[in-house]
Amino acid sequence: MIRVVLGDDSFLAREGVARVLDGIGDVDLVAACADLDELRSTVERVGPDVVVTDIRMPPTNTDEGIRFASELRASHPEIGVVVLSQHAEPAYAMSLFEGGSSQRAYLLKERLKDEDELGRALREVVAGRSLVDTRIVDKLVSARLDDPGIEKLTPREREILSMIAEGRSNASIAESLNLKKRAVERHINGIFAKLDLGEASDVNRRVKATLLYLTDGGG
Repeated sequence: MIRVVLGDDSFLAREGVARVLDGIGDVDLVAACADLDELRSTVERVGPDVVVTDIRMPPTNTDEGIRFASELRASHPEIGVVVLSQHAEPAYAMSLFEGGSSQRAYLLKERLKDEDELGRALREVVAGRSLVDTRIVDKLVSARLDDPGIEKLTPREREILSMIAEGRSNASIAESLNLKKRAVERHINGIFAKLDLGEASDVNRRVKATLLYLTDGGG
């Protein structure tokens, strides 16, 4: 079972997310919290596998969920975080993955209509991987298609870049595109080189290949 602590200041939203979590067979919702202080103390007390949190909570209603994810990276690296967002927010996504992308997911709340999406995000995070909502990627790609910087990537590289952001493995990308795995690896290395991502870890580069490039930091 995946033990989850939920954080959301809205009673209705909290109850809605809790209902979705309760419907996922391999998930145990052990606590639900209404503000950052309560969330922080509860996590210390129960030691969950994953924290599912809204971005904005009291006391400041700004970016408490993102900041708490950063805190946990240092204090409890074994705990994963799934951040829920009302809107596609590139800056928040960048902040979430700033210290590394492993065990982190960024999901739009509208996805909660399908409990399978949240279940997938939780399992990816528990397995040490990352996930970025495909609708965030789609919106970012659409917003940047006219940017001359994107011309550095071939159509195939853009396609693979979008699939990378979904958290897909090389093998999964190869299967979807009917390519050999080695060919996918060559495309990905080309993407990394063109986007000048340096020598960061592969997992971190796979996420930043999308987020850094498709936001102001990567044009």
